[in-house]
Amino acid sequence: MDTKYIFVTGGVVSSLGKGIISASIGKLLQARGYKVTIQKFDPYINIDPGTLNPYEHGECYVTDDGFETDLDLGHYERFTGIHTTRNNSITTGRIYKTVIDRERRGDYLGKTIQVVPHITDEIKHRMLRKDEKNEQLDFVITEVGGTIGDIESAPFMEAIRQLRWQLGRDAVCVHLTYVPYLKAADELKTKPTQHSVKELQGMGIQPDILVLRTERHLDDHLRMKVASFCNVDLECVVQSEDMPSIYQVPVSMQQQGLDAAIMRKIGIPVGETPAMKSWHDFLNKQRNATREVHVALVGKYDLQDAYKSIRESLNLAGIYNDVKVRIHFVNSEEVTAENVAEKLNGMAGIIVCPGFGQRGIEGKIIAAEYTRTHDIPTFGICLGMQMMVIEFARNVLGYKDANSAEMRATNQQQAHPQQALQQQTLPVMEGSSYQEPVNVIDFMEEQKNITQMGGTMRLGAYDCKVLKGSKSFDAYSQSELSTPLHNREGLLEGLLISERHRHRYEFNNAYKDEYERAGMQCVGINPTANLVEIVEIPEKRWYIGTQYHPEYSSTVLHPHPLFLSFIKACIKNK
Repeated sequence: MDTKYIFVTGGVVSSLGKGIISASIGKLLQARGYKVTIQKFDPYINIDPGTLNPYEHGECYVTDDGFETDLDLGHYERFTGIHTTRNNSITTGRIYKTVIDRERRGDYLGKTIQVVPHITDEIKHRMLRKDEKNEQLDFVITEVGGTIGDIESAPFMEAIRQLRWQLGRDAVCVHLTYVPYLKAADELKTKPTQHSVKELQGMGIQPDILVLRTERHLDDHLRMKVASFCNVDLECVVQSEDMPSIYQVPVSMQQQGLDAAIMRKIGIPVGETPAMKSWHDFLNKQRNATREVHVALVGKYDLQDAYKSIRESLNLAGIYNDVKVRIHFVNSEEVTAENVAEKLNGMAGIIVCPGFGQRGIEGKIIAAEYTRTHDIPTFGICLGMQMMVIEFARNVLGYKDANSAEMRATNQQQAHPQQALQQQTLPVMEGSSYQEPVNVIDFMEEQKNITQMGGTMRLGAYDCKVLKGSKSFDAYSQSELSTPLHNREGLLEGLLISERHRHRYEFNNAYKDEYERAGMQCVGINPTANLVEIVEIPEKRWYIGTQYHPEYSSTVLHPHPLFLSFIKACIKNK
């Protein structure tokens, strides 16, 4: 079968859930036995979201091959279990950079470079994924960010228009719009949808399927009205009502025949409706999980999407432990030694959140000390793990000024910019009274000469050896994410895992022996670079920090083992 292409566009307003619909379509086609991939085309000029503030764009998701992407790729992976790459996330910035680089090299042989055809041709090339090696895909689902009518989206729409003509029945356009309810009139309004479709038609694209986002159920009369005004078959007008859980959306779409409508449009026999037993089993567990466990996220971004993958990983781990996880955000900027007990009161466990920069770190350190001394299950991720390490150095090892080179450099730069510059460039003279700062978290060697911010961190999947006898080993040993490691005598000595990273700074191995003598064990080590990836305190119920981001590897049908283990500890603590 030739590859088929599905384009998902949006109208009326943004944030309707195109990513969830795209992921749901992918899941339904997967259930029918097709090989699927999903890609996101974003119209902003940034090369990637790596340098964007989480308040601007939510979480920055990282692929196995080390590319910083939109958070919708997290939905794609959690729903389908596929592993996305840099080719699944394209921005206007990447498209223009590629074309401009070619022009500078002289590849266009002196031609005038224009949006049409040069930019649109590059977009089409990426949408068709012709650069993929040895990848035979049945369906490529392409979600376009933003809404119809956005100036920056115009080249993407033109590329879709051209591809629809080129591909014929091998391409389908799914358009997601909003049907608002006006309380004063007690009426659902279809006019915004009609205008959105009219604007799409004005660009030369006739949608094949309409997904109507709604807060209230739409009756057949309203659907028929939309179908009539928008030139769409009635069976191709489906509704996406508010659901208690985003994971119920694929089932709702299947019940309304979205996947069957796509296949009929493309000319593929529909066949029997897949049972999707494991997905339904998961939903049943979700419905039956009524007991609550309260977990605090200690971080500085008071925005749900900033920690999207962590939130979803906690929820999934709760469901598989037959509990409902109630997540409470605790702003680390507001945490002090005087109020930490009040802030964390009633919490069965805490996540010390990842992030960058100095803002809010002292609150994370105070929270880590409180949970360590009160034996409350604690999970530190990336910067969160580093704050656990700093807290231990200050309050157990006795290094009162222990810190991270990242924070120390920030402080010096803000207080004494010229002095900070001199300390970076001038050698320390022999016999001087200068004392080396205690940076228990320090620069990675290969990061020291880097000046560019975007795409230059330690990014993507790296191996880690998890030592036998640790709590981390016990968690991973129950998972398909790990491979057993044996010594020369054939005895099991650890597990090999691969997890995704996004950071510049590392645990300073110069202090490793001191930590281990004092009770914080380094139980996860990168076998190539000898970098510390996991720390834990064995005598505590559950006190583990990871330099990597385990939340990126958690899916609906395969929740991450560390989150499962953490929630089990929280249940016992509760």
